[in-house]
Amino acid sequence: MGRHFEVRAAAMAASAKAKSAVYMRASKEIYAAAKKGVPDPASNLALRSAIEKYRKSCPKDVIERAIEKAKGGDAMAYIDGSYEFYGPGGSFIIVETLSDNVNRALVGVKTIVTKKGGKMGSVAYNFERAGLIDFAAEESKLEEIQESLIMADVDFSDASWEDDIIEIKTAPESFEAAKAALNELGYSDFERAEITLVPNDWVDLDESDCQKMRDMLAMLDENEDVQNVYHNVGNI
Repeated sequence: MGRHFEVRAAAMAASAKAKSAVYMRASKEIYAAAKKGVPDPASNLALRSAIEKYRKSCPKDVIERAIEKAKGGDAMAYIDGSYEFYGPGGSFIIVETLSDNVNRALVGVKTIVTKKGGKMGSVAYNFERAGLIDFAAEESKLEEIQESLIMADVDFSDASWEDDIIEIKTAPESFEAAKAALNELGYSDFERAEITLVPNDWVDLDESDCQKMRDMLAMLDENEDVQNVYHNVGNI
């Protein structure tokens, strides 16, 4: 069938594999959040946040199945893990895991990172936890949105516009209040709405180190225990 078919088939397989990885992460995170509290997003803030995080990237039935599983008698226990590394070219990496086997998760992550030239080290100081909310809006709306957030007593450190997308960066404790204030203005279809880790400083790597980082991220993405990966490389 020729090289063109082979390339296309490989791209389709990679896309399917990426989707499968996202669905698995969504299922685990939503299940764990539902299991820790009540399996009702109206009463469980962590569950509501997890659903919002994956709403754009997962089919509704994946989310619903995870919640239903938590309602049943399933006793699967997932344990959180967080590991810090120095990466290629002096970059910083934090890998969060959600696994039923902590030792397997640590060994798997450490093997991947060290294979690409990284090593364990304390880098969390270069990241801050913040709420990020992205949504489509005109630049002319930015001032009105900022005023509304201030009036709602939302603690936000940045509000910016680029390529028809406004991004609001909030303190974690103001994340839900920010979403509510934006809802009042008619904004509810968020491109992203999650509490995440944001680097304080970014680095640009040369092409060799960039390729090492790309390969590392791809390998971490395929690891069943990895839930989130944060880094401070600006030119990936």
